[in-house]
Amino acid sequence: QVQLVESGGGLVQSGGSLRLSCAASGFILADYAVGWFRQDPGKEREAVSCITSSGGRTNYLDSVKGRFTASRDNAKNTVYLQLSSLKPEDTAVYYCAASTYYLAARGVEYDYWGQGTQVTVSS
Repeated sequence: QVQLVESGGGLVQSGGSLRLSCAASGFILADYAVGWFRQDPGKEREAVSCITSSGGRTNYLDSVKGRFTASRDNAKNTVYLQLSSLKPEDTAVYYCAASTYYLAARGVEYDYWGQGTQVTVSS
């Protein structure tokens, strides 16, 4: 059974940090680029970052550059998103997704999705 499971979300104060994990089962995550998306109720889903299958290249939403860092451990079939210097506007449900594209930018380019993990940043 193909599955992506996010974890690591929670409630944190402004300026704090969290590390999100995205663990895959039922397929080899190393064959896929992995993206992180977020969505707050009433807002459009936005692409936060993407990391290539090898981990050699990443891209980020402008508003998170310098604060968020994507990484991966293919031996563990897991991808991470380090969130630092968090702001209240980062509050959202964060989703990871896997794509066969080299560096997928759009949601339609992703094949598998996790169920999401809530990140709440208090001011």
